[in-house]
Amino acid sequence: MYLDSHCHLNDERFQEDGSREEAIRRAKEAGVSLFLVIGWDVPSSKLAVEIAESHEGIYAAVGIHPENLDGAGEEDLKTIKELSSSPKVVAIGEIGLDYHFFKDPEVQKKQQEWFVKQIDLANELGLPVSIHARDASQAAYQILKEHPIQKSAVLHCYSGSPEMLGEYAKLGLYFGFDGPITYKNAVAPKESVKVCPLNRILSETDSPYLPPVPHRGERNEPSYLPLIVSQMAALKGISIQEMEKAIEENFHRLFLENHRG
Repeated sequence: MYLDSHCHLNDERFQEDGSREEAIRRAKEAGVSLFLVIGWDVPSSKLAVEIAESHEGIYAAVGIHPENLDGAGEEDLKTIKELSSSPKVVAIGEIGLDYHFFKDPEVQKKQQEWFVKQIDLANELGLPVSIHARDASQAAYQILKEHPIQKSAVLHCYSGSPEMLGEYAKLGLYFGFDGPITYKNAVAPKESVKVCPLNRILSETDSPYLPPVPHRGERNEPSYLPLIVSQMAALKGISIQEMEKAIEENFHRLFLENHRG
């Protein structure tokens, strides 16, 4: 039993005729039983909800990604709140900070403001959060200390240091790992898996991005999740079955415990 806690089946690369349904079918054949489809703006969040509502075992997260804030306003936040009323919405996300491409202090300030706005929304709705924090680990940590998320959160595609992971863990956060842990030179992600508490670890594909070895260069999809979980287990020095069990418990605790649907 595999659980993909972060995928983008709402991405245009899954929108060709039958492409999404085929990807879902292949994933289920590979043993993936639960999917969390993540929004990054209003249209993608709407589609995430549509996909979740029309498939058993698929849930949605709705939110506005830091890369998609240009032109975002209060009406968008209102729409995200409305979308969250669906019983298949189990998180706000993905939200957060991205300083990799955005160096302008004013742009970063806007990202911080919207991160806090959406944390406040998650707390108002009693939902957990899926966080994007790229080249902004310390800044995200500071915001999370000042604005605690009541229902906890997952740091999606964790890319910070193992030491920073320890600090985040003190805040009760979870950590999602995906394709990069299979890359030969990805030292920090591998070390982070090793030190991540077993009761805080989640598996994800971030498909169609970041395909694991041996699929680099291809469109990623949830059916590749067993490759990631196998590597996670190897890095932790436990069996795949133990890793699957831990991920399942963590997914249910974070996203489905006390779930409205």
